[in-house]
Amino acid sequence: MRGQDKQQADMFSYLSPEARVRKDHPLRAIRTMADQENMSRRFDRMYAKTGHPSIPPEKLLRAQLIQMLYSVRSERLLMEEIDYSVLFRWFVGMNLDEPVWDVTVFTKNRDRLLDGDVARDFLCEVVNQAREKNLTSDEHFTVDGTLIEAWASLKSFQCKDQKNPPPDDPRNPTIDFHGETRSNETHESTTDPDALLARKGSGKEAKLSYTGNLLVENRNGLIVTTELFQANGTAERDAGLVMLEQIRSEHRVTVGADKGYDTRDFVAECRNLKVTPHVAQNTKRSGGSAIDERTTRHAGYGISQTKRKRIEESFGWLKTIALMRKVRHRGIHKVGWVFTFAAAAYNLVRMRNLLSPAVQSA
Repeated sequence: MRGQDKQQADMFSYLSPEARVRKDHPLRAIRTMADQENMSRRFDRMYAKTGHPSIPPEKLLRAQLIQMLYSVRSERLLMEEIDYSVLFRWFVGMNLDEPVWDVTVFTKNRDRLLDGDVARDFLCEVVNQAREKNLTSDEHFTVDGTLIEAWASLKSFQCKDQKNPPPDDPRNPTIDFHGETRSNETHESTTDPDALLARKGSGKEAKLSYTGNLLVENRNGLIVTTELFQANGTAERDAGLVMLEQIRSEHRVTVGADKGYDTRDFVAECRNLKVTPHVAQNTKRSGGSAIDERTTRHAGYGISQTKRKRIEESFGWLKTIALMRKVRHRGIHKVGWVFTFAAAAYNLVRMRNLLSPAVQSA
């Protein structure tokens, strides 16, 4: 007998979102690792004891995780998908009949989360959890950086003395930039002043960008810390030294890097920090390579050169899945917050895969 294609609305529902999500769903392990007790105590100090209760910051962070994990391109679309997705409601911690928030909730709460440096604290908690599970190495690391395109167009990159157009100028600038020499010293973006003009290499087009930098441990490729600098040409090496200073280890550590880090200043500063620089040799550099046989003759140097390529997997995930190829925020502080939080999301996915029964039994 053929069934009738009719839908009758139920007055009551006796199933919770918890019952709708299967027990082996990948998000279950991620949510368990994302719920940090230390973060809850941190939020208690950030919020006032009296007044109207706010939306729990834990739910805001879990919603941001959903945006990273499922490549949701905007917060407005994120609210729409949480509204009708049982899975997303369960992960965030909302009941089926609970109304979603207004999209401006993220805007109003982001400044508070920025001031508290919540993204970096969250990344530290995730890394500590991975360290407790013996998933990280405390002796061998890799450092690298990449350009992250800013949310600003080249039309906004105007001369610093002529940033304010005349009142009768139309909305689309009538200035012809062809033949004009533009540089970061004389020009500045009116949309995002922190973004600088940079290019990936010779022959590539220049774009308004930031430099996103990662320090990755070599055992499983987990991100230990991040730094976001202006793309000023030396940002990768400067950020690398800043991140290496944050390492707390009783043993002498090694750091792998590509040829861009083969400078005498970087190598000398690494050795002052008691870090052995396993940097790829750039023999074509003027003056030769700063790395000699005292470093390259050891077997560990070759291992570091092999392991350092794993950092590209992190950059690939951040740019394709977490949508970090071109950020949708402006200002170095907001972009840095999102970049660090995306790194924590990558670690959660990586840890979930490493701790899955299939991997452990292999």
